[in-house]
Amino acid sequence: MDLLISCILWLLFTLVWVMALSFISSGRRKGLPPGPRPYPVIGNLLELGGKPHKSLAKLAKIHGPIMSLRLGQVTTVVVSSPSMAKTILKEHDSLFCDRKVPESILSQPYQHHEFSLVWLPVSPLWRSLRKICNMHIFTNQKLDANQDLRRKKIKGLLAYVEENCSAGKAIDFGQAAFNTSLNLLSNTIFSIDLVDPNEREFKDTVWGIMEEAGKPNLSDHFPLLKMLDLQGIRRRNTLYAGKMFEVLDRLIDQRLKQRQEHGCSISIEPKDMLHTLLNIIQDKSVEIDIKHIKHLFADLFIAGNDTTSITMEWAMTELLHNPEALSKAKLELEQTVGKGNSIEESDIIRLPYLQAVVKETFRLHPPVPLLIPRKALEDIEIAGFTVPKGAQVFVNAWAIGRDESTWDNPHTFIPERFLRSNVDFKGQNFELIPFGAGRRICPGLPLAIRMLYLMLGSLINSFDWKLEDENMDMEEKFGITIMKAQPLRAVPVAI
Repeated sequence: MDLLISCILWLLFTLVWVMALSFISSGRRKGLPPGPRPYPVIGNLLELGGKPHKSLAKLAKIHGPIMSLRLGQVTTVVVSSPSMAKTILKEHDSLFCDRKVPESILSQPYQHHEFSLVWLPVSPLWRSLRKICNMHIFTNQKLDANQDLRRKKIKGLLAYVEENCSAGKAIDFGQAAFNTSLNLLSNTIFSIDLVDPNEREFKDTVWGIMEEAGKPNLSDHFPLLKMLDLQGIRRRNTLYAGKMFEVLDRLIDQRLKQRQEHGCSISIEPKDMLHTLLNIIQDKSVEIDIKHIKHLFADLFIAGNDTTSITMEWAMTELLHNPEALSKAKLELEQTVGKGNSIEESDIIRLPYLQAVVKETFRLHPPVPLLIPRKALEDIEIAGFTVPKGAQVFVNAWAIGRDESTWDNPHTFIPERFLRSNVDFKGQNFELIPFGAGRRICPGLPLAIRMLYLMLGSLINSFDWKLEDENMDMEEKFGITIMKAQPLRAVPVAI
C-alpha cells in the first residue's frame, strides 16, 4: 500500500511539474518561428502522427519554410525549403553542427554517442575520426584500389539472382542489396563475409537500431520520464546494440590475438581497414584506440548498409512502377556496355540516365527524411525569428525534394528532369540533400554511390523483371530511415 501511494504521489508530482514547465515555455514563444499552437503538457506531439516527415511537410505549407513546434518540453524548429536548409547547413553551420542525441542512443550501456562519428559533437575526437574516414577509408585512391572487391560482390549478387531466375523464384530486393552491401563492407573492414544470401538476422538487427532510434520517444520529450522507459525503446535498442557489438568485439579480438601470436607485420594478415586502423593505433599517428574503431565500424555497418539498400529498393520499385523509365535505363546500358555485360565503375560517367534515376530516387525517397537532428549552440536569428539555444532542428529533406516551388510535378518519378540539370546530391545543391551538407555531410557518400550505381545498373542490364504481386505497394515504414512497408519482391527473367 505504501508503495502504491508513493507511486501515485510521484506521478502527481511529475504531472504538476510538467504542466508548470508547459506554462513557463508557453510564455517563451515570442520571437520563435510561427507554428501550430501547442496543447498543454504534450505540445504538438499528436500532430506528428506515424509519418512525421509527411506531417511536418503539411504543417510547413501552413506555417512556412521555417516553423517551430513544442514536442513535449522540447522546442523544435523545422526547415522545409532549400533556402532555409542552406541557411542552417552552410551559412550558420558552425552554430548547428552538433547533434540532438535521442534517449535511445544516450541510454545504451555501450555509450555509443561518446565515440560515434554520427553522434559526437564537433570536437578533437570527432575531427580525428573524420580525418581517418577522409584519408584512410573513403579517398578515391582507396576506393579505386578496392574495385576488384566490388566486382566480386556484384558477381556474387548476380549469381544469387541467376539461381532464383532458373528456379522462377522472386527475390527480396532490399534483402539482396543489404547483404551485398554488408558483405562488401565486411570484406573491406575484416576480409570476411558476414552474411549469406538467405540470412536476415543481421539486417533485422541493423534495422531495429535505426527504427528504435527514429521512433517518437516520450523520454526525449519529457526528461522526467527517462528513467521509466515507458515504451521499452531503451530496452530493445540495448538488445540490438548488444548483438551488433558482440559481432564486432569477436572479430576485433580475433585479429588482435592473431597479431599477438604472429606479429603485426606477417604476410598472412589481410591488408584491410582493420589492419590499417590497428597500425594507426600502434603508430599513435592519430589519438584513437580500440573502442573508437569499434564504434566507427558500428557507424559504418548501421548507416552505410541500411541507407544503400533502402535506396536500391526504392529505385527498383520506382522503375517497375514506371516501365518507360526502366526501358530507357535498359536501352542506355545496352548501347553503352552491351546487354548482359559487366558494368565497370569507369562506365558510370557514360550512363547519364542511370545517374538521373538515382538522383530522382534520392529526391522522392531520401533515406533519412529528416536528416539527423541538429542542435542550436546559442540563440541565433534566422529569417527574422529566434532559434533559441538548445533547440532541436530538423531539416525535412523529404519535403524539400517535393517542394512545388522548386520542382515541376514534384510527386512524379521523372528522371529526365536531371538530364537538363546540374543539380547533384553532394551537399552543394540544397534542393537535393539526401546525405546532408556542411561539415556533417555523410563521409561514406563516395562508397555508397559507387555501390548503388553498380548494383542497380547490373540488375537492370542482366535481367528482365516482373512483380511477384501485381499490386505495387508504395507505403513507407518510418524510422530514422524510411523503407518500404512491404518488401519489394520481383521475379528475375533471363534476357
